[in-house]
Amino acid sequence: MSDIVNKLWGFCNVLRHDGVDYGDYIEQLTYLLFLKMADEKGVDLPKGYDWNGLKDKSGTELTDFYADILRKLREESGILGDIFAQSMPRFNNPVNLKNLINLIDKEDWASMDVDVKGAAFEGLLEKAASEGKKGAGQFFTPRVLIQSIIRLMKPDPRENAKFTICDPCCGTGGFLLSAYEWLMEITKGSLERKDIKRIKTATYFGQDLVPRPRRLALMNLFLHGLEPRIYLGDSIYEPDRGERYDCILTNPPFGTKGANQAPSRDDFTIETSNKQLNFVQHILTVLKPGGRAAIVLPDNCLFESKAGEIMKIVMQDCNLHTIQRLPRGTFTPYSQGVKANVIFLQKGLPTKETWIYDNRSNIEGITKKDRPLTKEHFAEFEKCYGKDPNGKSKRVDQGETGRFRKFSIDEIREREYRLDITWLKDDSLEDPSDLPAPEVLAEEAATELETIVDELREIVAMLGETE
Repeated sequence: MSDIVNKLWGFCNVLRHDGVDYGDYIEQLTYLLFLKMADEKGVDLPKGYDWNGLKDKSGTELTDFYADILRKLREESGILGDIFAQSMPRFNNPVNLKNLINLIDKEDWASMDVDVKGAAFEGLLEKAASEGKKGAGQFFTPRVLIQSIIRLMKPDPRENAKFTICDPCCGTGGFLLSAYEWLMEITKGSLERKDIKRIKTATYFGQDLVPRPRRLALMNLFLHGLEPRIYLGDSIYEPDRGERYDCILTNPPFGTKGANQAPSRDDFTIETSNKQLNFVQHILTVLKPGGRAAIVLPDNCLFESKAGEIMKIVMQDCNLHTIQRLPRGTFTPYSQGVKANVIFLQKGLPTKETWIYDNRSNIEGITKKDRPLTKEHFAEFEKCYGKDPNGKSKRVDQGETGRFRKFSIDEIREREYRLDITWLKDDSLEDPSDLPAPEVLAEEAATELETIVDELREIVAMLGETE
């Protein structure tokens, strides 16, 4: 995949001279990849408006036909119309379009054992981020982390006839696609006839604020034979649409961009401009009683001023049974300075105790080349978590020298519901020869400063209301 990404990125540089900017290139690339993979997988498209019809043409006939394909597909009803909504051709030079088609046509995309378009998209985002373009991290959750969460949460639509799975900030659809792939793996691709239509058309839900990753999510799932419902919009600022879900798997976008105003929603008990904490409140609303959720949250969502207030409500309404402190650098190279956690909860019963697994202290930080994130980073935690997705498996408290410990609700209440609980001394932070790279330390400091600035803004807002 890295070789392919390098080829695609190299072609991006060529197109810049033709007036096609980075964002437009990504968009056009997704259309062409979809047409090629639809051909490989035998997906039905309107007759004549397909990859074979496109690749055999050249010159102005090619650019005209490409425009006709996009027009035809955006006029289709259902998911095809959603995928190609507002699609427009951006190629001015037919030679460049032909060269990109030839580049794509050389690869057998459907045979690759990866989320191809998601991986290519993220690889191109990484290239852009390394050149100073920001925002790549908002679309990205490492696949090995997603797959670990899926194994623990077991999002099995066969649990009941109305089982639904949702990611309210789905990006390119990594959680939803991995949930479906997990189902295919455990069933060996064999579903009962009575379940097939429901699972394919009424099980997978998502939403994203940005059109391009939403389009990728629709494409990825459609090419796997699914017809998901993925909305375009802001989950936390829009009114509740009334849908409720059995399983929520999500990584709310990091950062504070656009988080200057608290949402005006009656179902949000605590007013805050912190995006991630508002996603937690949104999940409390849309999760069915008895439903379960796994949420990736940065450290500040466990300790900042409003975090304790929100976690108190969460622990009254849900059993927040498990927290995993993720390894330092989990989100390298996109947001390598962000220190994060995964919280696991079930709605309907109050929390009596919370188990915390420290997967960070005295563990070497993740780097892209030398120490990449792997399945092994989560193997011991998965063993400690147990087989019950709701955290009810028998567990062993490993004490002050172990990584897995239990804390009662009384202990948490004494901490004012702030869940940034640590007990292991991190020797790596004491050794000046083993400190994280300077850019990582700088990004960690920037993240903490952003949190402080957010809290100061909220104080200023409160003072203004008092006046």
